[in-house]
Amino acid sequence: MSNRKYFGTDGIRGKVGEGIITPAFAMRLGYAAGKVLSKNGTNKVIIGKDTRISGYMLESALEAGLSAAGIDIAFVGPMPTPAVAYLTRTFRAEAGIVISASHNPYYDNGIKFFSSNGTKLDDDLELAIEAELDKEMGCVESEFLGRATRIEDAAGRYIEFCKSNFPNELSLHGLKIVVDCAHGATYHIAPAVFSELGAEVIAIGCSPDGLNINKGYGATDLANLQKEVVAQKADLGIALDGDGDRLMMVDGEGSALDGDETLFIIVREALKSGKLGHSGVVGTKMSNLGLELALRDLGIPFVRADVGDRHVLEKLVEHNWHIGGENSGHIISLEHNTTGDGVVAGLLILAAVCRSGLTLKELRNGMTLLPQILINVRFKGGNNPLEDKTVLQAVVDAENALGDRGRVLLRKSGTEPLIRVMVEGVDLAEVEGFAKSISGVVEKVCA
Repeated sequence: MSNRKYFGTDGIRGKVGEGIITPAFAMRLGYAAGKVLSKNGTNKVIIGKDTRISGYMLESALEAGLSAAGIDIAFVGPMPTPAVAYLTRTFRAEAGIVISASHNPYYDNGIKFFSSNGTKLDDDLELAIEAELDKEMGCVESEFLGRATRIEDAAGRYIEFCKSNFPNELSLHGLKIVVDCAHGATYHIAPAVFSELGAEVIAIGCSPDGLNINKGYGATDLANLQKEVVAQKADLGIALDGDGDRLMMVDGEGSALDGDETLFIIVREALKSGKLGHSGVVGTKMSNLGLELALRDLGIPFVRADVGDRHVLEKLVEHNWHIGGENSGHIISLEHNTTGDGVVAGLLILAAVCRSGLTLKELRNGMTLLPQILINVRFKGGNNPLEDKTVLQAVVDAENALGDRGRVLLRKSGTEPLIRVMVEGVDLAEVEGFAKSISGVVEKVCA
């Protein structure tokens, strides 16, 4: 991925009107993608978006480029990322495009692609699109231009898909749930899913205006959800991010669950119901050590991928497993969808609540999050501190002291000029001490 000019680990993303997130680039991208995909027999692409105001502009630009390449387009309007993956499969489209910057503020946006089977595009196709972008844009003959249509019942189809992933013998009747949609793409989806399954739903963050996506609401800002759960005396709260692929939860007392905790509950429930099979679990380098230890106690294999749901998915495919996730709330269950799906992950947790008769707070038992300290050190370039002998020795000294009940991770940020120093272990004071001492050594090297 390091040699990419445009594509990152999650498509193309940036600030609207700057760099490459412009209508001109989006049109060229649509044309380039259309030229590459048409060589593979593609004639139809589904386009969905989240609720940010720039989605309309980018949607129109992509339409122009794809049509000029001879590709038909089917619009689904504001729709969660996992819904576009699902609809791409069910309509037998050759590709899907999502216009979204996920949990970022409204002034950012991005474009990512799905293959015909609902997974991220293969690396070779992304590289081919990048190569095509460097060529002059053309246009097919008028008789071969792509046509645009709209899938009017897209929301209803996805709502039914989500509900089909909840056991028929269970009902949410008697549960009071606060659902926070971050003023994003799930605003017309998630409340309907949970209420149609029987829950009493209090919906917040469901009034998108193009500028308020992820602002004060959703998976990255739980304060309003926590207050509402307590005020409404709800059983629990569900928070989704702007494009609906991330889930965070709040128990009945207003206490937030970490993404690793929700992943653990889902895995343990799959184990109890016999649906885990021989599958292990994929986390990331940032997954809490407490998750790894809790899974080890249950005899469940665990491996770590690089940060990013793309890397989690790659590890799942590599090991032929089906459950993985990140502590940020991305949960992938390949038994249910081909990408992270916040609504479906929430239903998996609710199924565990219904089957067990326990509260969400009680379901948290069985896993203890270990203290984890993260310190960011600004990196100005020059010598790589991750290869410096004094830094490496500081890491070794900490790891020897922590033993198998602790962990040290140093990595470069993929989005900022930072070195991230993470230390976790059983004893908070010890963890803080090592995090400060190692970051101090890194700072001297970066100075």
